[in-house]
Amino acid sequence: MPFSSRLFSLSVLGRALALSCVSLTGIAQVHATDLPPVPDEIKEAGQLRAGVRCDQPPYGFQNGNGEFAGVEVEMSRQIALWALGSKDKVTFTCVTAENRVPQLLGRKVDFLIATLGVTPERQRVIDFTTPYRWGASDVVVKKDSPIKSIKDLDGKTLATLKGSVQAKWFEDHMPQVKTLRMNSAADALQTFRQGRADAYTHDAATLVVVAANDSDARLINEPFQISDAAIGVRKNDEPLRDYLSAAIAKMHEDKLFGGWVRQYVPENIQSYYLSVFEQAKPAEKL
Repeated sequence: MPFSSRLFSLSVLGRALALSCVSLTGIAQVHATDLPPVPDEIKEAGQLRAGVRCDQPPYGFQNGNGEFAGVEVEMSRQIALWALGSKDKVTFTCVTAENRVPQLLGRKVDFLIATLGVTPERQRVIDFTTPYRWGASDVVVKKDSPIKSIKDLDGKTLATLKGSVQAKWFEDHMPQVKTLRMNSAADALQTFRQGRADAYTHDAATLVVVAANDSDARLINEPFQISDAAIGVRKNDEPLRDYLSAAIAKMHEDKLFGGWVRQYVPENIQSYYLSVFEQAKPAEKL
């Protein structure tokens, strides 16, 4: 069902709440018509188990009826269609920024398609497919805040998520910033809105929604920690990794991402989401 602007409202984010660097050349390396054989383990199970976000519209969320929805949910269903002949042959498990890798390593899910950025730390413990989009981080502040740039956060309090790449970035680059690490995007947003934090950092895609729907909030518009987003699989699971990479290439070749973005994103902010799937990754400024 179409994702209306109402579902993108802050109330929904409160309740629930990286064609990436994959260049055209990268996509050409895996031809869409060359999907490899479906891994035996998947064929025998007859069902895919996907770890997805449940609090991150438009990528992964649960709608008013409790149904899984979002671009990454649609990707999972498309993979099930190609691999097992039906979009219904996938089950979803809600994962958070903090528990998603443990859920994968504990074999609770077959793969993670959960706003998962490719980082050296994660690459030491799991494998990644070809990226399907790029992503960036940003910071949102109150409209009348004196904070104009990232450097102005020096000595300030910042709401973020436990286990997130943003928390790690500030720990490494600006340790003088006090971070309040919350369990969910909803908790982090509430902490910011209640004034317990001077700012809130998250994926820019999430913060675009916050700023678009809250007249008292604004983006700093200083993207940082620009990275790829990919599907995560367990180490040494090359057959599944290669199958999913080929599926991603086919999604790009079939131009499926644009349709999913238009399905789930209000028109006034579609351009940002289309860019992360269809345009080259920008250069890091910080």
